[in-house]
Amino acid sequence: MVQPVPLTAETIASAAGGQLIEGDRTTPIERLSIDSRAVSPGDLFVAIRGARFDGHQFVPAAMARGALGAIVSAAPDFERGTRTGRDAPGPPAVLIKVDDTTRALQAVARDVRRRSGARVIAITGSAGKTTTKEVIAEFLAAKHRVFRNKGNLNNHIGLPLSLIELRTGPEIAVVELGMNHAGEIRTLVGIAEPEVRVWTNVGDAHLGFFDSPDAIADAKAEILENARPGDTLIANASDPRVMARARRFAGRLVTFGIDTPADVHATDVELRGLDGTRARVRTAAGEVSLYTPLLGLGNLSNVLAATATALEFGVSLETIRERAATLAPATHRGQLLRLPGGVTVIDDSYNSSPSALRRSLELLGSAEGCARKVAVLGEMLELGAHAASLHEECGRAAARTGVDILIAVGGPPSRVLADAAIKAGMNESSVFHVDTKEEAAELARSRIRPGDVVLVKGSRGIGTELVVGRLQAEFA
Repeated sequence: MVQPVPLTAETIASAAGGQLIEGDRTTPIERLSIDSRAVSPGDLFVAIRGARFDGHQFVPAAMARGALGAIVSAAPDFERGTRTGRDAPGPPAVLIKVDDTTRALQAVARDVRRRSGARVIAITGSAGKTTTKEVIAEFLAAKHRVFRNKGNLNNHIGLPLSLIELRTGPEIAVVELGMNHAGEIRTLVGIAEPEVRVWTNVGDAHLGFFDSPDAIADAKAEILENARPGDTLIANASDPRVMARARRFAGRLVTFGIDTPADVHATDVELRGLDGTRARVRTAAGEVSLYTPLLGLGNLSNVLAATATALEFGVSLETIRERAATLAPATHRGQLLRLPGGVTVIDDSYNSSPSALRRSLELLGSAEGCARKVAVLGEMLELGAHAASLHEECGRAAARTGVDILIAVGGPPSRVLADAAIKAGMNESSVFHVDTKEEAAELARSRIRPGDVVLVKGSRGIGTELVVGRLQAEFA
């Protein structure tokens, strides 16, 4: 039976490798926070030093909001006794001094993770991490107490904050591991120490930070490291880059795939456009006819990864079948919005990469019974020297999949996308390029009419969710 993990000043100082220089060692701590604006009474504030900020400046604000104290590094004012500054309501009840507050946070998270007794599932991949995480958690929740990290708290700070929540006593934690540089997954695996690792795919996201997709695959392959013989890797058999590396995993390998020999594989796939997907799923536990309202082949792959994971934890195929039929995408991640005014929006505005965009365009192209197919496509960032060629490929893909109106948003690469669509056969009068999300929102509002299906997709930095919001207001 998994039990909650109590946090005290002493246990935190010990795990962080720090010195308790103020406060009673038995003082209970509710949680750790790095945001002085979100502190609640009973919290311990961690003064993180970042490239553009220093959390030590916000210790007084955290104290004013009810923090018991702080974890700090080099802070002479604290040692001289002024501690919280002139505007603070008084000295901290707890003050822990460490060499590096970020490493201290990670060490506390690792300690809580170990003491919790929870089993950890960690997910990486170029696309689909969040959807896979949510589907796994949904399947497992039928039988277990499950924690999942919120949103995309998946980096060297967000993941530790998530793992510290294992203090509440869940049986299983499902977390995603993000990266855009080599070495990041290695750090996160070292913190999470997962028993089950899920590798969804290798794509071209963040290609600007790597020499090639193979270099991305090598960085993602850090999820294989430090595995114990009893650990499990759930890997995409349909992705050759994944499988070329997965074979060296030190634990047990379980595979999933679409029309590919795998431990969990889908055949007889029926893509139903905006009405979801059906497939026959074969596993060692039996076969099941599965339907999911999640859109496209990419999401079917995510569901297969979740199915393989759930089976490892004793969830039945019948339960998986039932829960798959009720799945809903996370906000801005492939949401299908049927607006009262007669417009259908595929809201995939959370992020974008060339491979993911091509899949979304194929989905838009499969839509039936609509007046027109409209694509509002934001620039894809972090592609470096590959940006122009990859945007050009996606422009051709837009023309090939039958897009009737194309609005490209952003800098020069997005203009390349628009020009490529015209060269590939789209009518020049139906292709637009604008620099900003505000222009895109207004143009979409003026051009789109009832009966249209609209795909909205772009990198986070472009902000194409504004287009979705404008359409929701216009066609409410």
